[in-house]
Amino acid sequence: MKQKALSMTNMYRFNQYLTLANQLASVATKDDLAECARLLAINVAHYQSVYGSLPLDETLEMAYSESPNQAQIDMMTNGLETMVGVLGGIVQGFDVKPSH
Repeated sequence: MKQKALSMTNMYRFNQYLTLANQLASVATKDDLAECARLLAINVAHYQSVYGSLPLDETLEMAYSESPNQAQIDMMTNGLETMVGVLGGIVQGFDVKPSH
């Protein structure tokens, strides 16, 4: 029973981030979305330079799965959380302070 409650909580969290991502995307401009994609692409490139390439075929399979498992839901939730943070920062305006 505890596992089912945890699963429901994780799905709720996923749906909350999905809703927020959709709301942000609906108010973002095309340029905002392009900037978000660029920043996330840099993030992926950094990850790949440290840990190796990412299996795009597995990612696509997970993203479009009819019934993702718990690990996949958690990963997608983390990805949406990152997207919401980046897109939200772009839409609201990042306070960028270059480090030297």
